[in-house]
Amino acid sequence: MLNFILLSITCSSIILIIYHHIGYPLLLKYLVRSSFFSKRKEKSQEGSPEEKEANLHDIAVLMPAYNEEKWIADKIRNLATLIYPSQKLRVILACDGCTDHTAQVARQTMKELWNQDLTLVILEFPKNEGKVATINKSMRFIHEEIVALTDVSALISLDALFLASHHFQDPRLGIINSHYTLLNPTPGEKKYWEYQSKIKQDEAHLGTLLGAHGALYLFKFNLFTPLKEDTINDDFILPMTIIAQGFQAKTVDNIFSVEMEPSNPTENFKRRLRIGAGNCQQLFRLIKLLHPKYGSTAFAFASSKGLRVIMPFLMITAFIGSLYFVSWHWLFIAAALGQLGLYFCVLIWWITKRIPKHALAQSLHYLVAGHCANFIGSLRYMLGLEKKAWSRVSSTSLKED
Repeated sequence: MLNFILLSITCSSIILIIYHHIGYPLLLKYLVRSSFFSKRKEKSQEGSPEEKEANLHDIAVLMPAYNEEKWIADKIRNLATLIYPSQKLRVILACDGCTDHTAQVARQTMKELWNQDLTLVILEFPKNEGKVATINKSMRFIHEEIVALTDVSALISLDALFLASHHFQDPRLGIINSHYTLLNPTPGEKKYWEYQSKIKQDEAHLGTLLGAHGALYLFKFNLFTPLKEDTINDDFILPMTIIAQGFQAKTVDNIFSVEMEPSNPTENFKRRLRIGAGNCQQLFRLIKLLHPKYGSTAFAFASSKGLRVIMPFLMITAFIGSLYFVSWHWLFIAAALGQLGLYFCVLIWWITKRIPKHALAQSLHYLVAGHCANFIGSLRYMLGLEKKAWSRVSSTSLKED
C-alpha cells in the first residue's frame, strides 16, 4: 500500500512537470488554433486624425524610482518623443527616498529643448518605503483616466500610448500589457524569453492575461485599489485585482517595452529569489481565481502560476521517487539518470560560474536555476523572511514569472 502511494506521488509529479513545461504550451497552441477559441478580429478605428485625437484619453505616466540617475535622462527623452498630444499627457516621477541625483538629473534633462513640451511632475518622498508604497502614495496625485506604470530603465515604443488609448475605447477593457523584450539578454535569457513570450501570447489569445510586465502596463484609473504594503509582485497583483472585478485584460503585441539594464548573474539570481517569494504570495492571495467560474483565467492560473510555485517541490519528489523505484522499471532508470545528469551539470556550471555554449544547455541551465531560486524564495516567504525591498520584479515580473 505504501509503495502504491509513493508510486502515485512520483508518477503524478513527473506528469505535472512535463505538463507545465511542455504539455501546457502545446495545449495552449492547440486551443488558440481551434475554432472555439479563434481570435476575434478587432474593428478598425475609423474617422479623421482630428476625430481620433479628440477621442484620446488623458494619460498619466507613473514612474516609481529608487536611485535611477543612470537611466532617468534617457527615459525622459524617450517619453518626450512619444506620439501623443502633450495636453493629454502628464509624467510623474516618484522618487522613493532616493540617495542619488535622480531628481536633479531629471530637472536638468527637462531643460533640453526637445523636452520642453513634456509635462513632468517630480514627487520626492523623503523616506524609502518600497515600490508598492510609492505607487499607493503617487496615485493620490493622479486624476487622469488612464495610468501607465513603467520602469525608469525601460524604453517604450513611440506610438504605445496612442495605440493603448484606442484599445481603451472598449468599456470592458481594464488593463493593457506591453510586449516586453530585453535589450541585451544572455543566450539563456533570450531562449527562455522566447518560450515565455509565446505562452503569454497564446494566453492573451484565449482571452486571459496573467499579470503584466513592470516595464510598461496601462490600466483605467478608477479601477485601482491600493495594494497591501507587503505586496511583492505588484505587476501581477494589481492587474489581477482588476480582472477579478470583471474587466478584461489584453496584451497588445505592437506596444513594445525594452529593458535597457543589462543582466548581472548575481543580481539576477537575487531578483529571481524575490520573484519566487512573490509567486508564492500571489498564489495564496489570489487563490479564488482558481475557481472554475473564472474560466480560461482559472485554467491558465493553475497551469502556469500555480504549478510554477510547487514545481521545485514536484522536481524534488520526482527525483527521490525515481531513485526509489529505479529497480522497478527502465523508465524510472531513465528518469533518475536524466534528472541526476541535469542537476549535476547545472551544479558544476553554477560552482565554476561558466555558462554552457550549446543553446539547449543554456536554456536548461537558466530554467533549473530559476526553479532553485523559486524554491528558496517560496521558503523565505512561508517562513516570513521576505522583507519589503526595491526591485524591478515584474516582471516580470524575473519578469517572465
